[in-house]
Amino acid sequence: MAPLDRSAAADDAAVDAVSAGLDALDAPAGEPHRGFWKRFAWGFLPPVLALVLLVVIWQVLWAAAFWPETYLPAPLAVWDEFWERLVSGDVFEYVWTSVHRAALGFAAGVVIGTPLGLLVAKVRVVRAAIGPLLTGLQSLPSVAWVPAAILWFGINDGAIYFVVLLGSVPSIANGLVSGIDQIPPILPRVGQVMGAGRFSSARHILLPAALPGFLAGLKQGWAFSWRSLMAAELIALSPQLGIGLGAYLNQGSSLNAIEKVIAAIFLIMLVGVGIELLVFRPAERAVLRARGLTASL
Repeated sequence: MAPLDRSAAADDAAVDAVSAGLDALDAPAGEPHRGFWKRFAWGFLPPVLALVLLVVIWQVLWAAAFWPETYLPAPLAVWDEFWERLVSGDVFEYVWTSVHRAALGFAAGVVIGTPLGLLVAKVRVVRAAIGPLLTGLQSLPSVAWVPAAILWFGINDGAIYFVVLLGSVPSIANGLVSGIDQIPPILPRVGQVMGAGRFSSARHILLPAALPGFLAGLKQGWAFSWRSLMAAELIALSPQLGIGLGAYLNQGSSLNAIEKVIAAIFLIMLVGVGIELLVFRPAERAVLRARGLTASL
């Protein structure tokens, strides 16, 4: 009996080894450890070096005087304008006015676009009816809505939020639809077998499984919200609206002050990059890490 017991024990050990190997394959790969300074170098230095190179090329072109300064100002002139606005505190007013509008409009877009995306993804008749409309709205430049919004709502915050919503909702809804379309069919079926209703299935199965596509839609929705807001602020000008980044850009254009225009463009781009790095990049990394996709981080 001893040889038989040893053979059975060996078989059990082999099965355990195979199971452990399969579990190791399913587990997320460990992220290679990097020191602080190495992470800092890879994440911070490349964009800084690219910016320095851009400024050097800009300075060389200005010094060569290919164009008059009304077309291409010196980098120092733009910096002086930016520093003057920073010292006076105007920069914080411009950024706050625009960012809080974009954030409120984007939040409303998420509240509207998420259930709309679920409805389009799961109800065939609704997809056939408004799916092409969402795609058309997503491809329509948001600036086209500004004149209509002014006529409907007047020059006030309502017109601006309307334009921001029309810029964000289609992208958010289409991103969720795309994410749901890529879910393996077995997952919703398992939920039905386990007794999940429509709300529970959407909350616990569809949304988590579609999270990568939904996150991509949220990123695009924020980008469209920001662009829509800038278009609205450029056109809808009123003292009661305050001065945002779009209005600051319009001021520079009206005064033929190219240094103001470029400083405003720099601030608009800086806010966009900041939101990407502080909000969406960490969320994207967390989602990829949770799915074991650390190689792309």
